[in-house]
Amino acid sequence: MKSLLILGLVLLSVTVQGKVFERCELARTLKRFGMDGFKGISLANWMCLTRWESSYNTQATNYNPGSKSTDYGIFQINSRYWCNDGKTPKAVNACGISCNVLLRDDITEAVKCAKRVVSDPQGIRAWVAWRNHCQNQDLTQYIQGCGV
Repeated sequence: MKSLLILGLVLLSVTVQGKVFERCELARTLKRFGMDGFKGISLANWMCLTRWESSYNTQATNYNPGSKSTDYGIFQINSRYWCNDGKTPKAVNACGISCNVLLRDDITEAVKCAKRVVSDPQGIRAWVAWRNHCQNQDLTQYIQGCGV
Protein backbone atom coordinates (compact mmCIF):
# COMPACT_ATOMS: atom_id res chain seq x y z
CA MET A 1 0.00 0.00 0.00
CA LYS A 2 2.82 2.38 0.88
CA SER A 3 4.47 1.80 -2.52
CA LEU A 4 1.18 2.57 -4.28
CA LEU A 5 0.93 5.85 -2.38
CA ILE A 6 4.49 6.77 -3.32
CA LEU A 7 3.84 5.84 -6.96
CA GLY A 8 0.68 8.00 -6.90
CA LEU A 9 2.64 10.95 -5.51
CA VAL A 10 5.33 10.52 -8.15
CA LEU A 11 2.72 10.43 -10.92
CA LEU A 12 0.98 13.47 -9.44
CA SER A 13 4.22 15.45 -9.35
CA VAL A 14 4.88 14.57 -13.01
CA THR A 15 1.33 15.66 -13.91
CA VAL A 16 1.68 18.95 -12.06
CA GLN A 17 5.11 19.62 -13.52
CA GLY A 18 3.89 19.18 -17.07
CA LYS A 19 6.06 18.70 -20.10
CA VAL A 20 9.22 20.66 -20.59
CA PHE A 21 10.24 20.18 -24.20
CA GLU A 22 13.83 19.77 -25.24
CA ARG A 23 14.78 22.46 -27.75
CA CYS A 24 15.00 20.29 -30.86
CA GLU A 25 11.99 18.23 -29.85
CA LEU A 26 9.90 21.41 -29.72
CA ALA A 27 11.37 22.69 -32.99
CA ARG A 28 10.33 19.46 -34.75
CA THR A 29 6.91 19.55 -33.09
CA LEU A 30 6.23 23.17 -34.09
CA LYS A 31 7.36 22.41 -37.64
CA ARG A 32 4.91 19.48 -37.78
CA PHE A 33 2.15 21.86 -36.67
CA GLY A 34 2.93 24.17 -39.59
CA MET A 35 4.42 26.99 -37.55
CA ASP A 36 7.48 27.49 -39.77
CA GLY A 37 6.47 30.28 -42.11
CA PHE A 38 2.97 30.74 -40.68
CA LYS A 39 2.06 34.39 -41.33
CA GLY A 40 5.68 34.82 -42.47
CA ILE A 41 7.08 33.93 -39.04
CA SER A 42 10.10 31.65 -39.09
CA LEU A 43 10.44 28.61 -36.86
CA ALA A 44 13.44 30.27 -35.19
CA ASN A 45 11.18 33.16 -34.10
CA TRP A 46 8.67 30.75 -32.57
CA MET A 47 11.47 28.91 -30.79
CA CYS A 48 12.93 32.13 -29.41
CA LEU A 49 9.49 33.26 -28.28
CA THR A 50 8.72 30.01 -26.44
CA ARG A 51 12.19 29.93 -24.88
CA TRP A 52 11.79 33.38 -23.33
CA GLU A 53 8.09 33.08 -22.52
CA SER A 54 8.00 29.64 -20.88
CA SER A 55 11.41 27.95 -21.17
CA TYR A 56 9.55 25.37 -23.32
CA ASN A 57 7.33 24.41 -20.34
CA THR A 58 3.68 23.54 -21.03
CA GLN A 59 2.72 24.24 -17.40
CA ALA A 60 4.19 27.75 -17.20
CA THR A 61 1.88 30.43 -15.78
CA ASN A 62 2.49 34.05 -14.93
CA TYR A 63 0.07 36.32 -13.11
CA ASN A 64 -0.03 39.98 -14.23
CA PRO A 65 -1.26 42.04 -11.25
CA GLY A 66 -1.77 45.23 -13.29
CA SER A 67 -4.32 43.68 -15.64
CA LYS A 68 -5.44 40.95 -13.21
CA SER A 69 -4.80 38.45 -16.00
CA THR A 70 -2.65 35.35 -16.31
CA ASP A 71 -0.42 34.03 -19.09
CA TYR A 72 -0.74 30.29 -19.74
CA GLY A 73 1.32 27.52 -21.27
CA ILE A 74 4.24 27.21 -23.61
CA PHE A 75 3.29 30.38 -25.52
CA GLN A 76 2.16 32.28 -22.38
CA ILE A 77 -1.21 33.15 -23.89
CA ASN A 78 -3.04 35.83 -21.92
CA SER A 79 -6.41 35.30 -20.27
CA ARG A 80 -7.50 38.91 -20.85
CA TYR A 81 -7.78 38.43 -24.61
CA TRP A 82 -7.35 34.85 -25.71
CA CYS A 83 -8.72 32.26 -23.26
CA ASN A 84 -11.15 31.92 -20.36
CA ASP A 85 -9.79 31.15 -16.90
CA GLY A 86 -12.99 32.12 -15.08
CA LYS A 87 -11.28 34.80 -13.03
CA THR A 88 -9.96 37.49 -15.38
CA PRO A 89 -12.22 40.56 -15.44
CA LYS A 90 -13.57 41.61 -18.87
CA ALA A 91 -11.98 38.61 -20.61
CA VAL A 92 -12.56 38.38 -24.37
CA ASN A 93 -11.62 34.70 -25.02
CA ALA A 94 -10.83 35.23 -28.72
CA CYS A 95 -9.56 31.63 -29.06
CA GLY A 96 -12.79 30.30 -27.56
CA ILE A 97 -11.03 27.95 -25.14
CA SER A 98 -10.49 27.38 -21.47
CA CYS A 99 -7.03 28.54 -20.38
CA ASN A 100 -6.51 25.12 -18.81
CA VAL A 101 -6.16 23.50 -22.24
CA LEU A 102 -3.08 25.67 -22.79
CA LEU A 103 -1.37 23.79 -19.95
CA ARG A 104 -1.66 20.35 -21.53
CA ASP A 105 1.38 18.36 -22.63
CA ASP A 106 -0.37 18.04 -26.01
CA ILE A 107 0.15 21.54 -27.42
CA THR A 108 -2.37 21.23 -30.27
CA GLU A 109 -4.79 23.81 -28.83
CA ALA A 110 -1.95 26.09 -27.72
CA VAL A 111 -0.62 26.12 -31.29
CA LYS A 112 -4.08 26.88 -32.71
CA CYS A 113 -4.47 29.78 -30.30
CA ALA A 114 -0.95 31.11 -30.99
CA LYS A 115 -1.81 31.09 -34.69
CA ARG A 116 -4.96 33.06 -33.87
CA VAL A 117 -2.90 35.59 -31.88
CA VAL A 118 -0.47 36.24 -34.75
CA SER A 119 -3.36 36.54 -37.19
CA ASP A 120 -4.35 39.78 -35.44
CA PRO A 121 -2.79 43.03 -36.68
CA GLN A 122 -0.19 43.09 -33.89
CA GLY A 123 1.14 39.72 -35.02
CA ILE A 124 4.08 38.26 -33.13
CA ARG A 125 4.67 41.66 -31.54
CA ALA A 126 1.84 40.75 -29.14
CA TRP A 127 4.50 38.93 -27.11
CA VAL A 128 6.69 41.24 -25.03
CA ALA A 129 9.37 38.56 -24.67
CA TRP A 130 9.63 38.33 -28.46
CA ARG A 131 10.06 42.10 -28.73
CA ASN A 132 12.64 42.16 -25.93
CA HIS A 133 14.69 39.07 -26.81
CA CYS A 134 14.05 37.99 -30.40
CA GLN A 135 13.21 40.98 -32.59
CA ASN A 136 16.11 41.97 -34.87
CA GLN A 137 18.34 39.23 -33.42
CA ASP A 138 20.20 36.34 -35.04
CA LEU A 139 17.95 33.45 -34.03
CA THR A 140 19.80 30.56 -35.70
CA GLN A 141 20.87 29.17 -32.30
CA TYR A 142 17.27 28.24 -31.49
CA ILE A 143 17.02 25.70 -34.32
CA GLN A 144 20.69 24.89 -34.94
CA GLY A 145 21.42 21.17 -35.07
CA CYS A 146 17.74 20.19 -35.00
CA GLY A 147 17.44 19.11 -38.61
CA VAL A 148 14.56 21.43 -39.29
